[in-house]
Amino acid sequence: METGEGTEETPLPLALTRFQLSEEYGFLLPHPLTELPAPYGPWMEIAHDLPQLIASRRLRSQVHQMPQLSTRHLRGREELHLAHLVLSFITMGYIWQEGEEGSVKVLPRNLAIPFWEVSQALGLPPILSHADFVLANWRRKDPNGNLDTIISLPGGESLRGFILVTFLVEKAAVPGIKAIVRAIRAILQLDEETLHQALQELAEAIGDMSKALKRMHDYVDPAVFYAMIRIFLSGWKDNPAMPQGLVYEGVSEEPMAYSGGSAAQSTVLHAFDEFLGIRHSGESNAFLHRMRDYMPPPHRAFVEEIRRAPSLKQHVLSSGDAGLCAAFNRCVSALADFRSYHITIVTKYITIAAAKAKAGRAEPGDGAGPSAGKPPSALETKGTGGSHIFSFLKSIRDTTREGTISV
Repeated sequence: METGEGTEETPLPLALTRFQLSEEYGFLLPHPLTELPAPYGPWMEIAHDLPQLIASRRLRSQVHQMPQLSTRHLRGREELHLAHLVLSFITMGYIWQEGEEGSVKVLPRNLAIPFWEVSQALGLPPILSHADFVLANWRRKDPNGNLDTIISLPGGESLRGFILVTFLVEKAAVPGIKAIVRAIRAILQLDEETLHQALQELAEAIGDMSKALKRMHDYVDPAVFYAMIRIFLSGWKDNPAMPQGLVYEGVSEEPMAYSGGSAAQSTVLHAFDEFLGIRHSGESNAFLHRMRDYMPPPHRAFVEEIRRAPSLKQHVLSSGDAGLCAAFNRCVSALADFRSYHITIVTKYITIAAAKAKAGRAEPGDGAGPSAGKPPSALETKGTGGSHIFSFLKSIRDTTREGTISV
C-alpha cells in the first residue's frame, strides 16, 4: 500500500500487509504451494487421486492405511495452508464417500491429529472452509495465465469451474478492498475528493464482482453441482445427516460440530458491510458473525479494524455533500445488486436443480459421485454452511438495501 506522498505522519491505518492481504490478490493466498515436503508424500498421493478414490469407494481404506505423520516438518504459512487444504479435502471425501446416509461418526487419528494441529497453527477450524476451497486452491496452469485448482473432489469440470469462478469474484474485489483503505485514510484527513474517488472505485469493484459471478453459468452444471459437489462442502453442524457432529480421534472423545464451506466465510463482503455501516439483524447477523471464525485470523482482524475506524456513513451524513451521498448510495446499491444476483444463482443451482433431481430428470454427466443417484435431501433448504439459505440471503439483501442514505 502507498505510505503517503513523502509525508512523515503516522503509519497508514489498515496497511494490507499487516493483515496478510496482498496488493494484487487481496484475501487470496498470493502464491500457493502445489506440493508439500517429501515426508508428506502419503498425503499428497491420496489428495491428488481423490475423485477416483471416492468414485471407486476406496478412499476410506486408503486413509486407514495412511501413516501417522508429524506436522513438525511443516514450515511457514504456505506449507501450512497447503497441508490444511489437503487434509480438509481428504476429510470431506472420507466423511461423505458413501453419501449422506453413509457418513461416519469418527475421523481416524492418523487424519484427525495432524488436521487438528495444522488448524491450530493457522487459527482455522478443522474442516474445509472458503480459505481452503478457494483462497489457497489455485495455480497457474501455463504461462498464459490459465488457472487450475490444486486439489479436487468429484464434480470434474463443474467443480473446477465453481472454485475458479469464485476465485475470480475474490480477485475482482481487490480494487474495492484497496479503495476502503484509501477511503478510511481520506476520512481521517478530511480529503473529500479522494474519498469520493475511492467510493467510485468501490462501487465499480462490486459491479465487477457481479460480472465475475455471472460466469458461473458458463462453467458449472446445476445438476452436477446439486447432486455431486454440494455434499462435499457440507459440515457437521446444523446438518440432519450428522446430528451428533464428528469425533476427531486422538483429539477429543466428545464429538465436535463445524459448519461446512460457505460464501458467508468470504471476508470480502464482511469488510464491505462494516465499511458501509450495513447492520444485519437477528439470525442472519448471528450466522454471519459465526462465519468469521472460519476466516484466517488476520483477515478477521482486518474486518474488526474497519469496524473500529471512523464511520463512513456518519461522515457522509454530516458532510451534507450531495455528490458524496450519491457515491455512497451507489456502493450500497451495487452490494444489494450483488446479493440479489447471488439469490438468482442459488435459485438455479439449488432450488431448480433440486426440483429436477426429485423429478428424476437430473443427469450428472461429469463423472460419478457418491450421491449421483440420490441427491442429498438434508440440504434441500439449507446452505452448506447450515443456514436456511433463502431466508438468510433475502434478509441480508434487504438489510443491505436499507443501508442507503435518504437524500
